[in-house]
Amino acid sequence: MVRYINIIFTFFLILITGVGSAWALPSMADVKDKFSGTTYSDKEFEAMALKLRQQAIESTRSPRVETKQPLLGQGFNRYPWERNIFTTVFWIGERPTAHNPVPNVKSSWDANWCRNFGGYDNPDRSARHNFIPKAFVPRQNPFYCALPYNDVTRGNTKAEAKKMIPWFKDLFVKPGQSILKGRWIAIHHAGRTCFAQWEDCGPFRTDHAGYVFGNERPRPNLNHGAGLDVSPAVRDYLGMQQNEFCDWKFVEASAVPDGPWKNYGTNNTFLLLRQGKDLKVYDPNNAHRGMTSTNSSVKPSLTSTHLKNSPVGARMTPLLGEI
Repeated sequence: MVRYINIIFTFFLILITGVGSAWALPSMADVKDKFSGTTYSDKEFEAMALKLRQQAIESTRSPRVETKQPLLGQGFNRYPWERNIFTTVFWIGERPTAHNPVPNVKSSWDANWCRNFGGYDNPDRSARHNFIPKAFVPRQNPFYCALPYNDVTRGNTKAEAKKMIPWFKDLFVKPGQSILKGRWIAIHHAGRTCFAQWEDCGPFRTDHAGYVFGNERPRPNLNHGAGLDVSPAVRDYLGMQQNEFCDWKFVEASAVPDGPWKNYGTNNTFLLLRQGKDLKVYDPNNAHRGMTSTNSSVKPSLTSTHLKNSPVGARMTPLLGEI
């Protein structure tokens, strides 16, 4: 008799909680038959009682909410890492020295680089604040770099560019127009990952496509075989003392997370998007693969999300407090 009372109680509990229609429950006639003992055996009664009890418990629980891991920016894993590359610091307005015979008043793609940047990008740490010079607000992105290849020579696109540059088919417009300037790279050093735009060619050479786009190592030079130049802003963000070994890779602009590299510059993909500018006109080398103002922001991770396929300890973004 007690078993029957438990079944009746459980049945009405389910009706009250509103889930009776959601489950395949027996009708009242079935229940009556069940009570009379003409339809169900004791074993069936016990099984039904347990089922009804479990349904009643489930009906009182909060709905299950599915959670997903943060997604990496689309296009981050498209290109491989170049590992253990000796990296030197250079800056706009730098004068020639014994180890840097080429002045940086102009770049491979901008004859008025220093003027367009806004002035001398003083590398002295005491003359800098928040990754920019104290003397002025830069008119171009202070997070810049140089790699030893130029796709243009004497006004013409190099013959090997079509074969070597992965995005050639997507971006090529006409002979003599670079499809490299302004492209984004990720740079990793000592557990931190920074993002910068490719704005010059070097160190020392402009013809090493096999290293920049292939599997070759940088060739020997006056700076211990350096294969990457980075700006003072990159140096400071990564915590480099001066010249250090780093890893780097190309990334699509859509994969670049929020950080100080998005703040300044008429050449900055993300500032242009915030201003509503058409990237096809103002930043054509980053205009492909669906880059729009709606997908231009990959938020920093509160938990320092690790980058897939990146060196151990590399983070997609710094902690929010480190920006």
